[in-house]
Amino acid sequence: MNEYLLGMTSALWLGILTSISPCPLATNIASISLISYQVSKKSIVFLSGILYGLGRSITYIAISMIIVKLALNISALSNFLQIYINKILGIILILIGMFLLNLFKMNLPGFTPPEKLSRRLSQSGLIGTFLLGALFALAFCPISAALFFGSLIPISLKVKSAIGLPLIYGLGSALPVLGFAVVIAAGSEYVGKFYQNLNRVEFYAKRITGVIFILVGIYYVLSYVFGII
Repeated sequence: MNEYLLGMTSALWLGILTSISPCPLATNIASISLISYQVSKKSIVFLSGILYGLGRSITYIAISMIIVKLALNISALSNFLQIYINKILGIILILIGMFLLNLFKMNLPGFTPPEKLSRRLSQSGLIGTFLLGALFALAFCPISAALFFGSLIPISLKVKSAIGLPLIYGLGSALPVLGFAVVIAAGSEYVGKFYQNLNRVEFYAKRITGVIFILVGIYYVLSYVFGII
């Protein structure tokens, strides 16, 4: 139970950290700003933010469920994970921690949604807003890909959670999006300050998370690989 609770907390934090990372952060602000220009009522802007965040969450949950379900239902892979997941997780956490601390860089292929399609969805009402969120969740950049595939998926596999942890991760990634919607609905002059504050939070949060990942990873390696602890 404690292990699952720790996994839930980690998933929530990873979701928030993913959403305030530079690439997703810029995408979220651009998307919510684009949506806000199409509507005049502040309440609709906030509702659009909820649907946009929900769309992102659904995509994350769907990807996680597919990977985790397949991994757990394939007997050979499931048996392999039961034996080696703790050893693998320790190494992965160290590598992701080093990456978050900018000790090395990764060049991963990315996906950028077509501008025409994004604009068309933003003009298609609330359903289009939901679909826009689902579409932009696929636009992984190195940091978001590392956090999602390198951290959330291994943790979900470890605690055998195909739905719960991905759901919490999705909710965490939606929280800053709701913040954008509230700020934009309150007045565009606050967006710059909100953006700067989130940038400061992201700067320190990424480094603190990196240090924690490395320390936890070292513990796992010493405990499950070398059997010292």
